[in-house]
Amino acid sequence: MATKAAVMQSINPATEEVLKEYPEMTDTEVEGALAQAHAAYVKWRTTSFAERAEKLRTAANYLRAHKAELGRLITLEMGKPIVQAEAEVEKSAWGCDYYAENAAKMLADEHIPTTGQDSYVAYTPMGVVLAIMPWNFPMWQVFRPIAPAVMAGNALVLKHASNVPQCALAIEQVMKEAGFPEGLFRTLLVGGRRVERIIEDPRVRIVTLTGSEAAGRQVAAAAGRALKKTVLELGGSDPFIVLADADLDLAAKVGAVARNQNSGQSCIAAKRFLVEESVANEFEERFVAAVKAMKVGDPLDRSTSIGPLARNDLRDTLEQQVQASVAQGAKIVMGGERLPGRGYYFAPTILSNVTPSMTVFREETFGPAAAVIRVKNAEQAIAYANDSLYGLGASIFSQDLEKAQKLARFIESGQVFINGMVASDPRLPFGGVKASGYGRELGVFGIREMVNIQTIWIGPASK
Repeated sequence: MATKAAVMQSINPATEEVLKEYPEMTDTEVEGALAQAHAAYVKWRTTSFAERAEKLRTAANYLRAHKAELGRLITLEMGKPIVQAEAEVEKSAWGCDYYAENAAKMLADEHIPTTGQDSYVAYTPMGVVLAIMPWNFPMWQVFRPIAPAVMAGNALVLKHASNVPQCALAIEQVMKEAGFPEGLFRTLLVGGRRVERIIEDPRVRIVTLTGSEAAGRQVAAAAGRALKKTVLELGGSDPFIVLADADLDLAAKVGAVARNQNSGQSCIAAKRFLVEESVANEFEERFVAAVKAMKVGDPLDRSTSIGPLARNDLRDTLEQQVQASVAQGAKIVMGGERLPGRGYYFAPTILSNVTPSMTVFREETFGPAAAVIRVKNAEQAIAYANDSLYGLGASIFSQDLEKAQKLARFIESGQVFINGMVASDPRLPFGGVKASGYGRELGVFGIREMVNIQTIWIGPASK
């Protein structure tokens, strides 16, 4: 008897309604997509940077022209508040424009004097890039590898998160509308259990993953066995340090957004608020007020700041983490529970009296729950910041910029933002250390992850 194909469901997390269902691709369909991507790459690698940039700018223009419908799709499929969803589409367009403008300079030959008549470093394309991407930024996370990959002369196949199949297919449509060659970008509607076989395929040369620590370990192991290069951007438990000399109004307002943007579902969301004791009461009071001012509700309402979590299991996990921490001695200042009615809503939550032994300190919390930890001084703040498996982002709030910059270098993280919220920027390298992964996205470092760094030497040797 024939086996029924697995089905991917697109579910509206605000209503729990099943929007659409898609059968997973068959092995034959996956093989066809990989063959098509490789054939497209063989031709695409011969094009000029100018030709590639023209197509990528067209993609950026398409994204901006269709911001409303693509933003609505993000909101319906994973619950992001609509204003943030539209901003994500805009950011995707920005990323495309950035690489269209700068890739040729980033990948220009670099001449180095040696004993030869000439010697230089060339940056050449690798082949098919496999991008395994998450649901929380379903457009931006995908265009982060798309833009540098295609500008470097590669093809890309996408294995998107299984709960955002409509976004995955919409991105494929964007690339078609932009005029990229057929097959240069393909969406693979497959489940996670089939990823290892795709990694093993010899046409796949690079694997880039944004996801959980567990997924990172599995992908890294599979890619290691196949001797494939990987870029891993994994989880985070970002510290948000508030020193005694900080502008507390600024820290509280930025902290509220930094914790609750995308309903708290961001690897670079501020999660552990490390506050000097002398200002802890005052900061906590202002922080609570800033969070209470944020509206929870229908993500399609343009006044909503916090929507539902993307899936019910994510809400279950967050609830368990909060309850475990309370049992360990944490105090609920606000929230701490799921909200009644339809949709995967969880009340914006602030926990105080948190210590390093508690669950919300030790684990990544993926939702609107902030942990406030009191520290004696800046030195203890740094020690607590580094007391984590993760090292993705961090924030420091202080009006002494010289001191803050010195402290930043002692934090074990891929990026540190001073008096601001950690955010990705196409111009700056993005990635982590420790269990937050390795390699970099964005900026010049991101595109150079997508190429073969090739030495070319010309003889005979010079005298």
